[in-house]
Amino acid sequence: MSHEPLIELIRDGMVEGVHHGSAIVLAPDGTTLFTAGDPDAAMYPRSTAKPLQATAMARLGLRLSPAGFAIAAASHSGEPMHLDAALDVLDGRSPDALGNPADFPFDPVERDHWVATGRAPSRLGHNCSGKHAAMLATCELNGWRTEGYLDPAHPLQRAIAATVEDLTGRPIERVAVDGCGAPLFATTLRGLATAVSKIATAAPGTPDHLVAEGIRAHPELVGGSRRDVTAVMRAVPGLIAKDGFEAVQVAALPDGTALAFKIADGGDRARYPVLAATLKLCGVDVPPGPDNLRFTGNLPVGSLR
Repeated sequence: MSHEPLIELIRDGMVEGVHHGSAIVLAPDGTTLFTAGDPDAAMYPRSTAKPLQATAMARLGLRLSPAGFAIAAASHSGEPMHLDAALDVLDGRSPDALGNPADFPFDPVERDHWVATGRAPSRLGHNCSGKHAAMLATCELNGWRTEGYLDPAHPLQRAIAATVEDLTGRPIERVAVDGCGAPLFATTLRGLATAVSKIATAAPGTPDHLVAEGIRAHPELVGGSRRDVTAVMRAVPGLIAKDGFEAVQVAALPDGTALAFKIADGGDRARYPVLAATLKLCGVDVPPGPDNLRFTGNLPVGSLR
């Protein structure tokens, strides 16, 4: 991708560091409002693909509560509410059946608590366990074997790939393996923004709307009590937002205005400031974020611009 400077770290009036990236903002009719870098180059969406994967499973007949669809689309923090929601989707199935690796919670407070109390990493504690629980449920619903359900050739993954292509409006560029072991379908930032716009504007009663409804009803399950993705959804009524590793972000307003961006170096400190800036291009003002300013003692000496 041919990235451009998106964020500067300013210290006492001088540029100290720069984060490059690519970004796109789409109007409700799909026309382009803003671009930076190369939004039409292939990239890995990482966990921003989870709303698309959850939509595919809803189209395959999966019916969950709003909380169930929220946790299916989540990169959760591993708080008790997240583990309970994932267990509800498992619906009596053993967490040992989950194909994701065992891990500590993503949230540092929860992680420290697990370590301090001697609790071992678990498949349920992995931030993708809700998605994997939904995948198991979808397989059983459709009479597909659960063994090997993460293989790209499995019927579930072939169906998810077809939905990703339908939502993004473009063929999958490459198939890799995500950190949780699930297939990772490369697309473009334009494709991601197009997809989340379709989900955000899906008509009530449709499978796609079930996912949008779940995310909007339970932003705390999509991220966590200390996560900016949850905070921004709470601050902007009807907003759907999803963060991903390597500093990828998507978001869409209820009218279909949508954005997607990728920070080139994967630096997460640049992700939220770019989210705030692109939301402003959509006509939405949100706080700049707690990490926007740099201090020496009580003296402000820097900022992310």
